[in-house]
Amino acid sequence: MTEKTSRRRGAALEQAILDAAWAELSERGYAQMTLEAVAKRAGTSRPVLSRRWPSRVRLATAALARYLKLNPVEIPDLGSFSREMHLVLRKMAERARPDLIRLLFDMTGDLVEAQSNIAAVQEEITNNRRIRAFLDRSEIHAVFERGVARGEIDPARLTPRIVALPTDLARHEMLMSFQPLSDEAIHEIVDDIFMPLVRRT
Repeated sequence: MTEKTSRRRGAALEQAILDAAWAELSERGYAQMTLEAVAKRAGTSRPVLSRRWPSRVRLATAALARYLKLNPVEIPDLGSFSREMHLVLRKMAERARPDLIRLLFDMTGDLVEAQSNIAAVQEEITNNRRIRAFLDRSEIHAVFERGVARGEIDPARLTPRIVALPTDLARHEMLMSFQPLSDEAIHEIVDDIFMPLVRRT
């Protein structure tokens, strides 16, 4: 190990490890990624890596979170709740590349063994204040707040399950098809399914 590598501590070492983990995931996939290979690529040791991420699934989750942090999403005020929700799902689809969807499926075996699931991975990412998840919750909340302020959306209809419905449907579509969302699917989710549920009458 070089002197430069040995001096790395804290955030610098963490970033090096997560960069190495993402490189391994991108090049080899989750099934072929090992903690040893990540440690070697990062120029550190397996024990150092394991103290922070004791399992492959925890490390992959952290690497995915870092990728999402480096690719933030912002939804501008477009003057229409429907148009903004279309953009929400389009941005979500652009970030959820087929290899990322495959990553979640490949993690399933380890998640089951750890008595966890994909929903727990999503929750871990979303609740981490240092990162932005599939779509930052503050961003999508701002979309709903603007819709309510314009009188487009009935706040009395906005239960947690209803608020989560469009992104849940979009995620399900991508997980089932391994394909990005089509414009037709986005239109059906937003305008045919979601808007009738929340529109102010």
